[in-house]
Amino acid sequence: MPIARDALEFKERLLRMKEQLEPPSFWYPYDTLANFIHLGKLETGDVVTLEKMRGLTIADVGAADGDMAFYLESLGNRVDIVDHAPTNFNGLRGAARMKEHLGSSVTINDVDLDDFFALPREQYDVVFFLGILYHLKNPFNIMERLARRAGTCFLSTKVAKYAGSPAVRISSLPVAYLLGPLESNNDPTNFWVFSDTGLKRMLDRAGWDVVSYATVGDVIASDPAAPQHDERAFCYLRSRYQPET
Repeated sequence: MPIARDALEFKERLLRMKEQLEPPSFWYPYDTLANFIHLGKLETGDVVTLEKMRGLTIADVGAADGDMAFYLESLGNRVDIVDHAPTNFNGLRGAARMKEHLGSSVTINDVDLDDFFALPREQYDVVFFLGILYHLKNPFNIMERLARRAGTCFLSTKVAKYAGSPAVRISSLPVAYLLGPLESNNDPTNFWVFSDTGLKRMLDRAGWDVVSYATVGDVIASDPAAPQHDERAFCYLRSRYQPET
């Protein structure tokens, strides 16, 4: 079965469990497992493929309620959740509730990536880092540190082709736009939104080879602040710090 369809079926099982455990307002409101639809379109080569993801050591960074972590565990992987309770939707209580209910071996680690941080393990085969980069103050530092600890990474983040008022085209420039505290969704945890070129250059300088790259959403007129002009980049990355497998 294609992994995207399998993940969505797993999501439906989790939703039925969640309905029995807590009211809807308790749980993270967005569908994290839908990311597999976009990730499945990335060309991953021979090193790691979603279809063959078994028996690996994985970090799910920014895991919300842990849906992806628990799904990856169900495939036979060792998985650590890495998230920060003060910025997690329910203070990591959702992940803890599901871990207990499932009898899961997934570890839940409260880590502030904007501070000096240590990951639970010295090395990972794969890091999932989806929808988190633009919420962090020091994205270059984090990506460089992850490149020294993981062989591959699946990354998604906001990108933009235009920025400012009046709008200036930035897609061909290696830049990032720094949002004001309430400029995007009235959310002060939104910080850096890269151009395509800026994101690829930052990843390269942080020690990652961009094996595959795709964007979804408004791929024509995206800008950092307007929800109706949201664009997301999905990347498959391979670390240059790690030996070839």
